[in-house]
Amino acid sequence: MLRVAEHRDETPWTKTMRFKDAVDARPGQFVMVWVPGVDEFPMSISYVGDRFGITYQIVGDGTKALSKAAEGDIVGIRGPFGRGFSITGKRILVVAGGAGIAPTAPLVDAATKKGVAVRLVLGAKSSAELVFESRCAAAGAEVHVSTDDGSKGQKGFATGLASSLIEKERYDSVYACGPERMITAMADICRKRGLPMQASVERIMKCGIGVCDSCALDGKHVCTDGPVFDLEQLEKFSELGKTRLDRTGRKTGI
Repeated sequence: MLRVAEHRDETPWTKTMRFKDAVDARPGQFVMVWVPGVDEFPMSISYVGDRFGITYQIVGDGTKALSKAAEGDIVGIRGPFGRGFSITGKRILVVAGGAGIAPTAPLVDAATKKGVAVRLVLGAKSSAELVFESRCAAAGAEVHVSTDDGSKGQKGFATGLASSLIEKERYDSVYACGPERMITAMADICRKRGLPMQASVERIMKCGIGVCDSCALDGKHVCTDGPVFDLEQLEKFSELGKTRLDRTGRKTGI
């Protein structure tokens, strides 16, 4: 049970909650967040170490209840869980689409602290939905923005901007998090270019420890085998970007 130290708005739909406690976690890992009397749900870690934090979008009953927590309130945290990112090389490209910046921002922080040259493609539907742009720039990353509506940066999807950057210079590794179709598109780009890649995959998770099977992906559990997978693993997933299990366990299209 952790006490809230700060709870701030990032956008009208996105909030960051930081705690008075430190949690030993790797960029890319996640925690299960428990709102007493409401629900428990997975959440990407957006700040590691001291003043551990999470960043989330308000999309359901659980996150609506979480959004009402005030400084000094208590929130249940279980974890961290899963496989995080491994930083390799001296020049990397990070591609974050929408809420995908939450688990990749700590990666940017950790990489720049190691002296790694980081290029970040930050994609969102509009300028109003961009998160952590200034944070990542202050950390030392070269930030490139794309918005679906062209309200800031290059108009279009993050994959298009990332592809153009890959054409201009060589990277030692590519990291991605965002919608599954964005991940599959980046995997295709990296495969054709012979670039190593790691991606964080989001699926419905109810337990976080590989028991409930709600996050199953081609025989793997995203919560324990992932959420970060490398390119070789991503290419073996026939369901990635196509189908997923809903909250009832039924397979549905994406």
